[in-house]
Amino acid sequence: MKIDGITDVFFDLDHTLWDFDKNSALTFKRIFQMNDLNVELKKFLLHYEPINLKYWKLYREEKIKKETLRFCRLNEAFQAINYNVEEELIYKLSDDYITHLTSFNHLFDYTFEILDYLSFNYNLHIITNGFEEVQHMKLAKSGIDKYFKTITNSEMVGVKKPNSKIFNYALKQANAQTDKSLMIGDSYEADILGAKNVGMEVIFFDIKGTKIDDDIIQINSLSRLKKYL
Repeated sequence: MKIDGITDVFFDLDHTLWDFDKNSALTFKRIFQMNDLNVELKKFLLHYEPINLKYWKLYREEKIKKETLRFCRLNEAFQAINYNVEEELIYKLSDDYITHLTSFNHLFDYTFEILDYLSFNYNLHIITNGFEEVQHMKLAKSGIDKYFKTITNSEMVGVKKPNSKIFNYALKQANAQTDKSLMIGDSYEADILGAKNVGMEVIFFDIKGTKIDDDIIQINSLSRLKKYL
């Protein structure tokens, strides 16, 4: 069933278009080799990924600063696998990670196809909580920046999704009407509830099959957007 009346479509970036987990894993592989760390990557990532999500939630809720997130997620992951790393090296790894993250730019399947398809009938935009210094590079290096009329990140606004201020800022920047705008993202709390709270339509992109409110459209492939838009 098509969603009628939509003029503007807003996407989250990481975990929605840009395959964060794959690109992040490749980045860790590179920086561990660069710094001569004999770390079992699979074991490290098994612990790091949930730890990273935990710290991102704290960051999203304004409970920690960016610098704390960047240091603590690495420090705690190394502790979890009983691998001793000096504090100075953790800071270096944190910087190396940001530096090399945009060297890898794998996108989810059908990203180009769906952006081509949508761009004929809708104004496309980005709303992201990611760090400003890397989000624009991700868009440019992956070749999808050309599709988006506006890009709003949390550091521009001073708050993070799901705070209503970032959605209202993005809508104003896009010159879009709330009731004619739709948000697509992978975070139920940040993207879906945040956008719904300001009156936007929403589509939840989730490849894991998470159980959510039955009234919310849920897709596990970007290609499924053609059913609704």
